[in-house]
Amino acid sequence: MIRESNIPVKRACNSLSVSRSGYYKPKQAVEDVDEPVKEEIQSVLSEFPGYGYRRVTKELHRREVLVNHKRVLRIMHDENWQCKKKKFRVLTTDSDHDLPVFPNLTKDLKVIRPNQLWVSDITYIHLLHECAYLAVIIDKFSRKCVGWQLAKNIDAKLAIEALAMAINKRQHLGFKSLIHHSDQGVQYASHEYTNRLSELGIRISMSRKGNPYDNAFAESFIKTLKTEEVYMNEYRTLEEAYQNIRGFIE
Repeated sequence: MIRESNIPVKRACNSLSVSRSGYYKPKQAVEDVDEPVKEEIQSVLSEFPGYGYRRVTKELHRREVLVNHKRVLRIMHDENWQCKKKKFRVLTTDSDHDLPVFPNLTKDLKVIRPNQLWVSDITYIHLLHECAYLAVIIDKFSRKCVGWQLAKNIDAKLAIEALAMAINKRQHLGFKSLIHHSDQGVQYASHEYTNRLSELGIRISMSRKGNPYDNAFAESFIKTLKTEEVYMNEYRTLEEAYQNIRGFIE
């Protein structure tokens, strides 16, 4: 049964591909109805472990199991049958450069207010036939993503556009004593990026080279986003990924 929430029953049922009458059925009755479909989905995933819910749905249709994609997504989510993503990792941090790097200012820092510490990072997002890159900036106190950008190119422009969003959203709080923390990647060390921070009086902090624990908060946010949004979907285009990720973040 769907848990109690502020979401209207009709809207929740439509989203999960459950009839309104099914909403009020005992949990066991719903599970009994889903059981044959679960077995078919499991069969598809055992043969095609890289399939997301859309491909699973198409394969079920090929096997003459007529079920819509919302129901497949719900079942896969409930059973924690996540798509097994490609094993290769995409390089997102290039710290082999001659640009200036800055010391880590966050060690032993006690964060007590918004706009005291922003943490940033870049990750990759698999599309159906290519990769995209996501830059994020999180306010550590509020735990909100205040700036982000998704694009096909991993360059300084990607990071700068995420920074521009953060500046626009938080300028009403002022930037006095604000620290911007990142890794030593070339995007964050670029003159265009560091000059923009300096213009606003934002102090620059960077992780030690090869030490992921220095930027653990940003990496934790990315892990949550990938587990709860990215790995549960199969993005065909950049625009589709953008809209889904925007919904998750905002």
